[in-house]
Amino acid sequence: MSHHSAESDSHGSDDHHGELGHILPFSVYRNVLIGLLVLTVITVWIAKDSTFDFGHWNIAIAMLVASLKATLVALYFMHLKFEDKVTWLYAFFPVFLLALMMGLIFLDNPYRRQDKPIEVHDTLAEQR
Repeated sequence: MSHHSAESDSHGSDDHHGELGHILPFSVYRNVLIGLLVLTVITVWIAKDSTFDFGHWNIAIAMLVASLKATLVALYFMHLKFEDKVTWLYAFFPVFLLALMMGLIFLDNPYRRQDKPIEVHDTLAEQR
């Protein structure tokens, strides 16, 4: 016997047992694939073509394109687009921590001394 009554169905229960999930039309997956392929071509094109040399911005542009591709994969192939807020929190908390750590690294970089190299005295190498 099931403990799940018809009354709980009418109140919008979040119980997903027995459901197939979010079934999307083939065209959505085709469009996401085309988008991923276009973004990959853009990445390779910018990396290989010398007319699009953005200097120090090349890495930032590559990371932006990679982030867009990761977002497409997470939203559609991992079905994050259709999940509840708690799942979104679990998905984006590590991204927040990564951004925080990278931001702290960039805050630390200006305070490093670059005018004087660090000298290491290896006593074992001097004894040889």
